[in-house]
Amino acid sequence: RVFGRNAAAVSAALREAMAHLPVDINPQPPRRNSFEVSLVKEDGSTVELWSGIRKGPPRKLKFPQPETVVEALKSSLA
Repeated sequence: RVFGRNAAAVSAALREAMAHLPVDINPQPPRRNSFEVSLVKEDGSTVELWSGIRKGPPRKLKFPQPETVVEALKSSLA
């Protein structure tokens, strides 16, 4: 549940910040106990915006603040 709740918060923040970009949650099966956010560019390349794999404990460190991901997205598109 915590993964879904955090994914919904991050995707809502991304949609609000960049309404023209599509946001997909888990287009492929996710890694177990991981939370990652990636940008797939038009040329097919992938940019990792957030990875909580090597973070924690505590568990809350595995999840980003939505604003952090939005800032990473903006800097990746600049």
